[in-house]
Amino acid sequence: MRSTRTFSLKKTQEFKDQLLHWSRQYEEVLWLDSNNHVSDYSSFEVLMAADALTSIKTDYENAFQKLEEYRRETNDWIFGYLSYDLKNDQENLCSKNHDGAGFPEMCFFQPKKLIWVKAGQIHFSYLKVVEDELLSDFEVISGIRLEKDKALEVKNDVHIKLRMFKDEYFKQVSSLLSHIHRGDIYEANFCQEFFAENTHLDALSTYKRLNSISKAPFACYLKIWDNYLLSASPERYLRKRGDEVISQPIKGTAKRSKDFLEDEELKRKLREDEKERAENIMIVDLVRNDLAKHAVKGGVTVEELCEIYTYEQVHQMVSTVSAQMKKGGSPVAILRDSFPMGSMTGAPKISAMKLIESHENFKRGLYSGAVGYFDPDGNFDFNVVIRSIVYQDSKKYVSFSVGSAITAKAIPEKEYEECLLKAKAMRHVLENG
Repeated sequence: MRSTRTFSLKKTQEFKDQLLHWSRQYEEVLWLDSNNHVSDYSSFEVLMAADALTSIKTDYENAFQKLEEYRRETNDWIFGYLSYDLKNDQENLCSKNHDGAGFPEMCFFQPKKLIWVKAGQIHFSYLKVVEDELLSDFEVISGIRLEKDKALEVKNDVHIKLRMFKDEYFKQVSSLLSHIHRGDIYEANFCQEFFAENTHLDALSTYKRLNSISKAPFACYLKIWDNYLLSASPERYLRKRGDEVISQPIKGTAKRSKDFLEDEELKRKLREDEKERAENIMIVDLVRNDLAKHAVKGGVTVEELCEIYTYEQVHQMVSTVSAQMKKGGSPVAILRDSFPMGSMTGAPKISAMKLIESHENFKRGLYSGAVGYFDPDGNFDFNVVIRSIVYQDSKKYVSFSVGSAITAKAIPEKEYEECLLKAKAMRHVLENG
């Protein structure tokens, strides 16, 4: 079904830049970049899918069933996203808040052209309908001459507005705290939207600037016609390889310092912070329960608990949960029965999602959903859509959202400060630095 060729690379970063520039010509592109964060769970340095042969777009109704049918019929690589509001396909939930971007609630496509970089080699995998373009594409990409990266010099001048002002934020957090103290929930991930209207972006240049600041391990650039996602996500949602599934939820954030000793102290404080650890452990328990639905008995293991990972902008508290899956299960069902990811909801999940909907004033859409792919063998890898900019070109609408976990020990002022810290990189690239 696909023709594959492999070439050696001498200048990997240069080729990545050439490849991303070359992708501008296509209407459907998904670029996944690990930014050289190598781990036992890494599959590639960069993976790019472009130029759809087939696709599926749908709202939440029966979305996972439709995705499973599409995956089976295609029997190939498919790339796309799951929006947060697919929760409504799972439970008796709804999403009636304002939706500025208006993306389809789920979209996947089968790329004609698939290219990935790993260990100093570039791999091309083309469908038969375009296999005669493979060698010429490699030559064209390799021949692109990029001088100084002009994209990093492009300055946006976006006037960012708040969907929720500070006083209202404090009011809603206080309300959530009252529910927590009554025992309705233990934790809620409460989010707010920042947005701009009547705004035009050069989406690819903006993504490159965001990525140069954050260098996140699950970064992605998504273009599906006039819908764009520019993501600097540090969080993996789920990865399946064979019968093993892993999840790496993040709960716990601290700022960075340029001073080494101060930076180490910030890491130490985060590692020992009782509130942050409690948040993380609650979500780990939720993830364990979600994965156990499809795992063999006793097959769920916490590989890492509350480990500190350091990124360009922040320190994060990350846990890793692995599960040995039962044979013959549906990969889509594994996603369905753990979606949305617990790190973006709270616990108990359904009660938390109901309260989130009544306290937030925007429809999350793609934010706190997931972007990734399935391969022909049913393996998959998806990130969590956070630290991301959503852009709808036809509507000239730009949006980014941030949130924090509200627990019994939450202090509204500190939660607001955490939101601003998480928003820093997106605001920087949108508001002319």
